[in-house]
Amino acid sequence: MFTPSDSLPEADAIIDFSHPALVKELLASGTSLPLVIATTGDKEELVRLMQDKAETQPVFFSANMSYGVHILTELVRFATPLLGNFDIELTEKHHNQKVDAPSGTLVKLYDAIKEARQEAEPVYDRHETEAKRSGSEIGIHSVRGGTIVGEHEVLYAGHDETIAIQHTAQSKDIFANGAIDVAEKLITKPNGYYTYSNLGVD
Repeated sequence: MFTPSDSLPEADAIIDFSHPALVKELLASGTSLPLVIATTGDKEELVRLMQDKAETQPVFFSANMSYGVHILTELVRFATPLLGNFDIELTEKHHNQKVDAPSGTLVKLYDAIKEARQEAEPVYDRHETEAKRSGSEIGIHSVRGGTIVGEHEVLYAGHDETIAIQHTAQSKDIFANGAIDVAEKLITKPNGYYTYSNLGVD
């Protein structure tokens, strides 16, 4: 297994889709290359480490390298305040080899909702209690099976009507292509911590 302590080949940037433990090693290493990080898990600690590293080089982070997912997040951020009396349920589906649940992308969507609904509380296991749904609940659902690349849906359920916003990844190519697009832009940027919100993507 390659580790950041090994000799790195000549490169313009490093793209990491690995594991939180390996990302921490990378962030602690002496590399000065621009970093594109799409690894999920241990989010709060990783973000803190990335922001520290960004003082000396450009560092980009996204839980999902699909620009379409970024737009999905922006749509959710826009819609949630407008649908204040609607219940919200989040569902994500992935292949049977994915080990973390909920996905980092779903957490990203939940964070966008939380910005507008400070009182929001995630609910994962309704089968463990017998009670009506509270107004502050945000239902969280994870499905694992087959070779599903990735599906995320935000359901707004109101009185006699529902609105669903969904993104479906049909190939893992979108994540690789998104990471390369970001890397090409990041190498022209000054030191700093970047996301899709401040990088500038054409």
